[in-house]
Amino acid sequence: MYNKLISNIKKLGFNWHTIDPFLFCVHHLDFYPKGNEQMGPDASLAGRDLGQDFTTKDGWRMYHGETIPGFPAHPHRGFETVTVVLKGNVDHSDSHGAAGRYSNGDVQWMTAGSGLQHSEMFPLVNKDKENHLELFQIWLNLPKKDKFVKPHYKMLWAEDVPVIKELDQNGKETAITLIAGQIGNDKAVPPAPDSWAANPQNKVGIWLVKMEADAKWTIPADSPDINRTLYFYRGDEISVAGIEITEYHSLNLLPEEPVIIHNTGKEAFLLILQGKPINEPVVQHGPFVMNTQEEIFQAFTDYRNTSFGGWPWNRYDNIHPKDSGRFAKYSNGKTEKK
Repeated sequence: MYNKLISNIKKLGFNWHTIDPFLFCVHHLDFYPKGNEQMGPDASLAGRDLGQDFTTKDGWRMYHGETIPGFPAHPHRGFETVTVVLKGNVDHSDSHGAAGRYSNGDVQWMTAGSGLQHSEMFPLVNKDKENHLELFQIWLNLPKKDKFVKPHYKMLWAEDVPVIKELDQNGKETAITLIAGQIGNDKAVPPAPDSWAANPQNKVGIWLVKMEADAKWTIPADSPDINRTLYFYRGDEISVAGIEITEYHSLNLLPEEPVIIHNTGKEAFLLILQGKPINEPVVQHGPFVMNTQEEIFQAFTDYRNTSFGGWPWNRYDNIHPKDSGRFAKYSNGKTEKK
């Protein structure tokens, strides 16, 4: 049963359905074992399709990694990635010499723009206990006028990301983590400067929502010209505008009306994506997202000719020393440590 406030209820798979201005969303949840000396799994890799290991086996995957799980060097052009790490570690390296390790609660906002290579590896730094990893990677499109902006990455450190806590009439709490956007007077940390999200008029929102059992929360109304999608990724059951939704389902919301969510099960976890659509043609081929097929051909040609700056690291699955801690080193030489 549907009503006018919600539509398009879907069971979630590995890649989640998204709507303009978003291109892609994936929820990585891997229960990695203890790490070995190389920060790979201290476990047999036999029976895995190394380099293309996307099948969950023993609770985890190697992805494109062969000794360390993750995504070795690969190119991007024409869009942005927003990587939200809930648990575990991600090691970033790119073709402009930038690097970093970000962890529990940190967010990396990377604008690929005109083109760069980067790697995203998941070092298993703990030798004495398991290395659980949970993260979202969200692809946000860029309009044609910004497809060739200078590549850029920015860290939104967990300590700086605002969390709104609201109590309902029964004292039950809902906590909203503002990765992007605004709720009431609360605003997220500014995104990368050339992002579609950098203009408040585009109403881009990335919200993580955690609801206590039996909590009620009202998603505030917004502009009618935005797209808004809710992903219920952990819990039992919630009621959205009176419609029962079970775990690991998504739905679209009518943005111009407030919508009441009632968590009728155990603690519930939601992701909400919203934004004004770019409303331009989207042509995607692998790691490139442009407006025309000719631009895709040109992206491949440019990458073959320039390697988008080359690869300044000794290995394509580059990782940082085990004791690096959380840090970001930018292409201008600036370094942040946490």
